[in-house]
Amino acid sequence: MRATELVRLALSRLGSSRLRAALTMLGVIIGVASVVSLVAVGQGATSGITKQLQGLGTNLLTVNPGRATTGFTRGAAGSVTTLTVQDAEAIGGLTGVAAVEPETSTSQLVVAGSQNTTTTIVGTTGGYTTVRNFSLWQGATLNGVAVDAALREAVLGATTADDLGLSASAIGTTIKIGSVPFQVVGILQAKGSTGPLSQDDQILVPYTTVEDHFVPGDTVRSIGISVASADQIDLVKAEITTLLESRHGIPVGGTDDFTIADQSQLLSTVGSVSALLTVLLAGIASISLLVGGIGIMNIMLVSVRERTREIGIRKAIGARGRDILAQFLVEALVLSLLGGLVGIVLGVALSALIGALAGWGFVFNPITPLIAVLFSLAVGIVFGVWPARQAARLDPIVALRYE
Repeated sequence: MRATELVRLALSRLGSSRLRAALTMLGVIIGVASVVSLVAVGQGATSGITKQLQGLGTNLLTVNPGRATTGFTRGAAGSVTTLTVQDAEAIGGLTGVAAVEPETSTSQLVVAGSQNTTTTIVGTTGGYTTVRNFSLWQGATLNGVAVDAALREAVLGATTADDLGLSASAIGTTIKIGSVPFQVVGILQAKGSTGPLSQDDQILVPYTTVEDHFVPGDTVRSIGISVASADQIDLVKAEITTLLESRHGIPVGGTDDFTIADQSQLLSTVGSVSALLTVLLAGIASISLLVGGIGIMNIMLVSVRERTREIGIRKAIGARGRDILAQFLVEALVLSLLGGLVGIVLGVALSALIGALAGWGFVFNPITPLIAVLFSLAVGIVFGVWPARQAARLDPIVALRYE
């Protein structure tokens, strides 16, 4: 019997018991939809995190204070304040450094007219927008005069400006940060965010002003560095390490009191972890496919029992065992394939919905549905072979006597 005839016969048989066929396919549908949607979730999360890390800056290096060791205890990054503005200025003079910005921060209540919000106040310099890859929407960024004179000037993040009800016309108006009046000189272009921490919810002010009014002292939380080109990152890291060890009096082979975070290393780590998570999610979802396969095997065994006389008649008029085997195996394959196709449509729809709600958009990899279809066909073959062999081995005489 030709393959087209076997498929037509299988569709005709399944059409005669639509409800049972639909319920049998349900397990495969759920399994394939789970695989497609969960893999898409893993890939979407990876894409969102990667975009967020890339949005932090171009060829970014971040120097953090810490890593001090007392006895056998190693302090966490930021547990000691070892970086100063002078360190940032020295780093800015290195070859290969395109821009540098020191940062100190605090959280303050901000009031603009009748509106207020609590947000992060970042004390920095004009290099912040370059290092952190920000664009201005309105006004101007901080300049050297404002930093040197500790002027009370503020550049608002897009979210902060919205929370305070400020628009483009707000340039030049006054807001209060922790009861201290500041003049709004600029508003940053929105970057957007896929995580709980938004880069748009902050206010930039001169670090000297933060030292005068909020956080006394000349130490900084971190130093951001933009390297001129990606192939110079390792060289610049080595130069920064040598420079800071010399400035901090750290002997050769001693323990550094700072750490340097490399953006490319973060991206690589995130990629590895996300790939492992995606495989794990796909493996978990595949369990439901196995359950669907067991359902197919169960219904095919019932079908063999119900059609015992039909099998006996077909064998009596000349059908061979392999013809019966092929007939029941094709029925199992058609069940699993139809379930797989419906599951792919459902999985893609779920992926798009989750991506829209999570904020990373629709991430679609055509290889995933292909693998899901092949897996569903494999399920049909594996769980359809035994019932098909049972049917093929029936003795025609015994089958004809079956009531």
